[in-house]
Amino acid sequence: EVRLVESGGGSVQPGGSLRLSCTASGFSFANYAMNWVRQAPGKGLEWVSGISSDGSMRNYADSVKGRFTISRDNANNTVTLQLNSLKTEDTATYYCSRDPTGRNRGQGTQVTVSS
Repeated sequence: EVRLVESGGGSVQPGGSLRLSCTASGFSFANYAMNWVRQAPGKGLEWVSGISSDGSMRNYADSVKGRFTISRDNANNTVTLQLNSLKTEDTATYYCSRDPTGRNRGQGTQVTVSS
């Protein structure tokens, strides 16, 4: 059974930082690209970032480019999203998923950016 568990969310002021982690189990993690998606209150899912199976390729939505960094550790089955220079519009529940559409995502971790 595929299982994805996100952690690391919290409440920060604009300009702050957070580090989100996703621990995977139930599949051969090193064989899959991984993604982060988010859902703001009252809005649909938004793809945020993706990383190839070996970590050599990384992509970002324009809204987070230059502020967020995705990475992975295949030895420990984890994918991480470093969030810097956070803005109020980054407030959302963040999910990791093998699918860029967010299908079969984890339970999510809440990020709230507010002054």
